[in-house]
Amino acid sequence: MAVNGDQIVDGADPVWWRRLFGELLGTFLLVLVSVGPGVVNQRVGGEPVSRTAAVVAPGLMVSSIILFMGAVSGAHLNPSVTLAFALRADFPWRRVPGYLAAQFAGAVAAAGLLAGLLGGHGTAGLTVPGPGVDTPLALVWELILTVGLVSTILGTASGAQSVGPLAAVAVGGYLALAGLWASPLTGASMNVFRSLGPALVYGQPRGWWAYLVGPLLAVPVAVGVALLLRGPGGGPVSRRAAQGDAGRWQR
Repeated sequence: MAVNGDQIVDGADPVWWRRLFGELLGTFLLVLVSVGPGVVNQRVGGEPVSRTAAVVAPGLMVSSIILFMGAVSGAHLNPSVTLAFALRADFPWRRVPGYLAAQFAGAVAAAGLLAGLLGGHGTAGLTVPGPGVDTPLALVWELILTVGLVSTILGTASGAQSVGPLAAVAVGGYLALAGLWASPLTGASMNVFRSLGPALVYGQPRGWWAYLVGPLLAVPVAVGVALLLRGPGGGPVSRRAAQGDAGRWQR
């Protein structure tokens, strides 16, 4: 991708490896802080990391990641976000496989680090349906929660609603608020790799398909919402937000 004035056009991207590394690192940090509290509590006993802290921490981490490297990769950190940006014509489809691979690698690496350093503790830190919540119901909740998350991201990345650094506040705040009330139901994952990466490492894939199908079904719904609210995508501001702006300041 080459930058021409305010337009981002397809072509050779000399910083593509940085974008992939950014997605890997960002997803690694997100999954580390998402899975870590449950594993720590199981390892040391009791609840030194409260549920409130455990669900707010990922939101704060995402806010930090958006601020420190959003300009490099767009800070997707989530396959639903990458696919939604592509459906909105803000992100090239041919770059989607690389982003998805980097995100998956980051999620597995984070779970592997936790397992290696702190051991395995059943479903601690994983997203599984809560008591009284069967897998189909968990799927519905994950779909609803993910629609809200992706809608927030698409909205703060649009030319009409661009809020600059406050996008970090909006996205991180949504993650924290959704987790505060919905984590007892499903774990409030809203991210395929945040759920499936650790489940593969820990060998506890209970209800796994809800965390695959729900967030993926949310993608066309959220893109449809964005279309109704602000029309088609593909504008220069939203393309820069989705793809990162690293080419502008590369030295």
